[in-house]
Amino acid sequence: MMRWGALVAGAVIAMLSAEVVAQTQSPPPPVREITKIAGDVYRFRNNFHYSVFAVTPAGVIATDPINADAAKWLKAEIKTRFNQPIKYVIYSHDHADHVSGGEEWADTATVIAHANAKDIIIGEKRPTAVPHVTFSDRMELELGGTVVELIYVGRNHSNNSLVVRFPKEKLIFAVDFIPVGAVAFRDFPDAYLTDWIESLRRVEAMEFDTLAPGHGPLGNKQSVVNYRTYMEDLYTQVLAAVRAGKSVEEIKAAVNLSKYESWAGYKDMAALNIVGMYRMVTSNRRPN
Repeated sequence: MMRWGALVAGAVIAMLSAEVVAQTQSPPPPVREITKIAGDVYRFRNNFHYSVFAVTPAGVIATDPINADAAKWLKAEIKTRFNQPIKYVIYSHDHADHVSGGEEWADTATVIAHANAKDIIIGEKRPTAVPHVTFSDRMELELGGTVVELIYVGRNHSNNSLVVRFPKEKLIFAVDFIPVGAVAFRDFPDAYLTDWIESLRRVEAMEFDTLAPGHGPLGNKQSVVNYRTYMEDLYTQVLAAVRAGKSVEEIKAAVNLSKYESWAGYKDMAALNIVGMYRMVTSNRRPN
């Protein structure tokens, strides 16, 4: 009994020691970098989140700050590398993991977002600067000879997501609703599925060569086509299964998305995508 008690005591001590070590170890520093995409447009990385900014002789047009620490870092880097202040900040949409930290730039910058985003940022108390300027459909900025178009293509991942287009560079920045070579995130939280597919068609009609998403690698117009095809495939299969009277578990087994198994997130997210599509199909369908 004494030996067993000593073994248990030793195990407890080892567990407590491991916990103390884990608590005293600092998390790894975030991976941050700036890379040039085209012309005067650059991409900012903070771990798995990305935004873009354009440098002009009159200042910088920036997009999502991501979080307060990332915003401080980028502001300092822009000052060091380009000796320019941030004059405009464009929020891609209202979600906190992309727009937090806007207050770090609001001392020199005008903050711009879709009108729906402002209402949500205020209502949900997002930890960021409230937009100074909003619009409903389209807006054009010009700073130091650089023109940027802000375009609302309808509801998709949110009801306020924007496409930020740089005509000279033939580049667009769009966050969370056009993954490049990846399935959708989880079960489509905060999403409008049929509107989403239509918004992708509107993006396809734009003139651009490069797509800079909020996560993952750069893409192009074919990336938008590929993702719209995935969404249509998922929607069509789930709707047919719902109309056949199948349960959500039966639908998870019946829907075949194997042609996308090489896409990022497929293993962990594909089944959740089916569940999310089922939820939205059934909530927006009135059966006989």
